[in-house]
Amino acid sequence: MARLLDGIDSPADLKKLSLAELPQLAEEIRQEMIAVLSKNGGHLGPNLGVVELTIALHYVFQTPEDNFLFDVSHQGYVHKLLTGRRDRFSTIRQPNGLSGFLNREESEHDCYGAGHAGTALSAALGMAVGRDRRGGKENVIAVCGDAAFTCGVTYEALNNVCEQTNRLIVVLNDNEWSIDKNVGAIASYLSRIVSHPAYAWLRDRAEEFLKKIPGKGVLRAARKAEEAVKSLLLPSVIFEELGLTYYGPVDGHDVEILISMFEFLKHQEHPVLLHVLTQKGRGFPPALEKQKKFHGLGPYHPVTGETPPSSTLTCSQVFADTLVKLADQNRNVVAITAAMPNGTGLDRFQPKFPDRYFDTGIAEEHAVLFAAGLATKGFKPFCAIYSTFLQRAYDQIVHDVCLQNLPVVFCMDRGGLSGDDGPTHHGLFDISYLRCVPNITLLHPKDEDELADMLFTAMHHPGPVAIRYPRGAGPGVALKPFPELIPIGRAEVLQHGRDVAIFGLGMMVPLARELAKALEAEGISGAVINPRTVKPLDRGTLEFFGRSVEAIVTIEDHVLAGGFGSLVLEALSDMGISVPVVRIGWPDHYIEHGKVDQLRRKYGLTVEAALEKLRAVLKGKQSSFGEIA
Repeated sequence: MARLLDGIDSPADLKKLSLAELPQLAEEIRQEMIAVLSKNGGHLGPNLGVVELTIALHYVFQTPEDNFLFDVSHQGYVHKLLTGRRDRFSTIRQPNGLSGFLNREESEHDCYGAGHAGTALSAALGMAVGRDRRGGKENVIAVCGDAAFTCGVTYEALNNVCEQTNRLIVVLNDNEWSIDKNVGAIASYLSRIVSHPAYAWLRDRAEEFLKKIPGKGVLRAARKAEEAVKSLLLPSVIFEELGLTYYGPVDGHDVEILISMFEFLKHQEHPVLLHVLTQKGRGFPPALEKQKKFHGLGPYHPVTGETPPSSTLTCSQVFADTLVKLADQNRNVVAITAAMPNGTGLDRFQPKFPDRYFDTGIAEEHAVLFAAGLATKGFKPFCAIYSTFLQRAYDQIVHDVCLQNLPVVFCMDRGGLSGDDGPTHHGLFDISYLRCVPNITLLHPKDEDELADMLFTAMHHPGPVAIRYPRGAGPGVALKPFPELIPIGRAEVLQHGRDVAIFGLGMMVPLARELAKALEAEGISGAVINPRTVKPLDRGTLEFFGRSVEAIVTIEDHVLAGGFGSLVLEALSDMGISVPVVRIGWPDHYIEHGKVDQLRRKYGLTVEAALEKLRAVLKGKQSSFGEIA
């Protein structure tokens, strides 16, 4: 029997289906996603939760003329299946395949790209104002998860909506989760709306009424009745105070009521917000039972949901386990996350020290300011935020932490390439944006044990410290029973050599060792240096090798522009040393998603590419090892 999904090559095909056929289509979409993501990995739970919602949006509106903005857009897989990408869906998150997020270059139906939370409403308002200014008639719909309402920027946008446009539809997709359970007053506020018994009764009666009697007049009458009761129950609904007419909450898995609501809302001449209740992981029992795990994961069994066991600790887990040890020894150690307890590993810290664990929600700016405030009272805050997300708190790092020289430790998970998640999640810019800030110490460990040592060292350092470390497992080095202090500003010479000095930053040290071995096979003696401290740089070690070797090589999992290699060039120039420097790192453009090893081969972060560049530098040079061919 042919699937309905197989006949959907565009939103126009979806509109040919009857309302009665849509639940079957929803089931087929769920099965397609479960099957494909079991091989590719991805954001399964969020997408299972928005199947009916996305079907209803495309059934009522018409992309690309109408504009859908999905906050974060990791829940855009259903949208991709309905907009001409069904035949390529098996390539999602694979090299040269579909992105795991919306991408303007991928499809005309993706009007706005994303990857970070809280961006949809401001961008949607800008698009709505742009439409109004040029006299357009298209609809602009921002689909925001409830976690997006923990972002300050969402409220900055809400504060401007009613002043700047008369036509905007905001969908609040409320599943009570981001990656972890949502926290804070906003989450509690939404919960109170949903759980009030009298309001729940009104909602249920209204939905039954609307299903039986279609028509805009009836919808308007039901709206007036709803407002009368709501004014008694919830006299200060925050959205209405900000100028958006509030509708809901409604069942986000009832495609018929969603279609009725969207048909009504698209004709409104004032900004509106539809509160939709969905279930993250709906249709796949393992995803319902373990919502945190199935937010985003690698391959899994398509029936049981089991994932392959791993015997290696990730750097995130090493960070969290070490922080537990430090907190055992120092009562002033506190841990802060911006809605990422699982991703950063702090879900291992929280059960042990619940009173010293703080989740600020998706609010990186607040997390850093909060850490600064704690630091003024004698606490030692370890602020665990992905490198790519820490960019959002740059002003707070500069103005509030570093200017006041406060002892906050920034634990930058995903420092370096983040593989399948692509350009919005690669942590490739942090050295550039941090090393220019006074007072900060910037560290990068070569392995898991050195990561533990750096955390211990940071605990004792009196000023701001940033430690960057990659996603996933490191080289697999065992940890000492308890970490030790490392000397800040002093590099570690791992292997001596007289001809070429190779500085392998962080966990690029194995690549530096491989390069030294390849050079040795050609009769060239290579030194291998672990810089450890990016700022302050060990200028003494750099000067020693800069004056004694024929060439220097720097290898970093970071963009070349403003990165560690640039720092080395600047320092050598200051010292008046003209030794050639071969820099290996990422080029000056956004790197696509893909497997890390494949992307490194493509962009020249390999021994072979380094050798080729080095040979070009040394060609024809007379040196202690003779003529270079």
